[in-house]
Amino acid sequence: MCGFCGFTGEIADREQYLREMTEKITHRGPDSDGYYLDECIAMGFRRLSIIDLETASQPLYNEDKSLVLMFNGEIYNYRDLREELVAAGHTFTTTGDGETLLHGYEQWGVELLSHLRGMFAFAIWNTADKSLFIARDFFGIKPMHYALLDDGRLVYGSEIKSILCHPDVVKAFNPAALDKYLSFQYSVPTETFFKGINCLPPAHYMIFKDGKVTVERYWDAQFAPEEDMTLDEAVDAIDAVFTDSVAAHRISDVEVGCFLSSGVDSSFVASYFGGQKAFTVGFDNGQHYNESNYAAELAKEVGIEHHVHLISDEEYWDSLPKVQYYLDQPLADPACVALYFVSKLAAEHVKVVLSGEGADELFGGYRIYHEPYSLRGYQRLPRCLRKLAAALVGVIPFDFKGKSFLIRGAKTLEERFIGNANMFSQKEKALLLKDIPATAPMEYTKEYYARCEGQDDVTRMQYLDINRWMVGDILLKADRMSMAHSLELRVPFLDKKVFEVAARIPVKHRIGGGTTKYAMRLAAMRHIPESAASKPKLGFPVPIRVWLRQEAYYNRVKEAFLSDAAKQYFNTEYLIKVLDEHYNGKRDNSRKIWTVYMFLVWYGVYFGE
Repeated sequence: MCGFCGFTGEIADREQYLREMTEKITHRGPDSDGYYLDECIAMGFRRLSIIDLETASQPLYNEDKSLVLMFNGEIYNYRDLREELVAAGHTFTTTGDGETLLHGYEQWGVELLSHLRGMFAFAIWNTADKSLFIARDFFGIKPMHYALLDDGRLVYGSEIKSILCHPDVVKAFNPAALDKYLSFQYSVPTETFFKGINCLPPAHYMIFKDGKVTVERYWDAQFAPEEDMTLDEAVDAIDAVFTDSVAAHRISDVEVGCFLSSGVDSSFVASYFGGQKAFTVGFDNGQHYNESNYAAELAKEVGIEHHVHLISDEEYWDSLPKVQYYLDQPLADPACVALYFVSKLAAEHVKVVLSGEGADELFGGYRIYHEPYSLRGYQRLPRCLRKLAAALVGVIPFDFKGKSFLIRGAKTLEERFIGNANMFSQKEKALLLKDIPATAPMEYTKEYYARCEGQDDVTRMQYLDINRWMVGDILLKADRMSMAHSLELRVPFLDKKVFEVAARIPVKHRIGGGTTKYAMRLAAMRHIPESAASKPKLGFPVPIRVWLRQEAYYNRVKEAFLSDAAKQYFNTEYLIKVLDEHYNGKRDNSRKIWTVYMFLVWYGVYFGE
């Protein structure tokens, strides 16, 4: 894996600044660096050598050097593309995958993107017409950020911390991003927590020319379920395409390992790794927070060399500033810290790992996807009655069984589901935020619901998660936590061909058989023990609920909640009330507390003294 950055236009000491920007992302590519400068642009690159270790250093050029490429990612069908391009008359000077992008762009222009299978962000500078073409992969596995300065110059990079090194980029906090973050627990693209710095969305490309940026979508993860598909046909199709995807994702000139939890997704991936290495982390905080024994059993079953690290409480808490630094933007997913440590463990042994991200979004793996079925009977009642029931139970100050059901059953799908994380309601945000308007999270999901209008509710939930939750949370932490340790993480579920199969599977084979990912679990069962294939979705268990009821960690968080930074943006009396309710066992507020605390940790890293 790699990282790149650059800027257009002239500045004093621009080579020095380019090197500073590039060095800021050395963790993305410690093996080598590369630079290109002309009178219009300065481009920098850091390389983590995976394929063609000797000759594929960047920048790369086409035959007449009219095109300059810098590329982060892997193109899994590059050998087939290379053959096609050689037959069309193109001459290659390397055996790596990056050069196919150059010649493919020469041959097909923007249509190059429809030919690709892989994960990528890349920039191609056209020296003839002085245009810059930047593209990001289909699902957003690889990151891409940019800032358009007031005078029409562009600054771009794989990570925001690199862009901040440019002398004309003003590091300024964007308070509007905080409102969204408090709903979703992550920064909502395309906006970032830094004023003027944008995120290029997945499946989009941008063209910069003459001081203007044009952004276009080139692909959309639309589902088209085939209702007559049988369960056996679905299982056969998943098995075949996933086997093909894992084979493609294992192409490398260095050793490839895999992450292994106790769940079906990583276990399915690991089943292809007999004789190689797998990596697991857990917590030394009771069996509920340590499933390494389950992973060890599967590793033994399929013949994997298994490595485990148990994260201590202090180790976890002490890592938080460093984790938030690498993330660039605040993320309140407690599992991202565990991913940081499993990446650290893996990087001690290999340079590439495969992981199970994306299976839940593509094949229907989250328990919340059952909700349209569980609410179906209740929602046959007139909505006015359901809204009355929700209003009556809503004023009851304590939680009880059935309360959430009655409240959520009174809402439309668009009102009740904003993704897999729903932290603070608009009402709660209004109580919490100081001088920042509290907006309804529906404002940031409605465009995606509109795009898949007419589909069943489960499919619409999946489509929203693919475009919001997966990009803002799952793939952000996967990229940043692995790259923090110069480790390339590959995700074979998030493959264009795998999605083509997933898109055809009817909802009855996704949410069926009393479980989630029904057809995918049956496909996995051909490769792993039934106990692993049928294991319920748990997520990665992190004991924050327990920690926040311990005096030491309660006091650590309370100190942050009373800090000057907290007082600047929050009603601290309300914050302490939420914290004390949890500490005293009155309510589980752990995720809300963690959301605010992670923001404050991040803010201290990037805007502290």
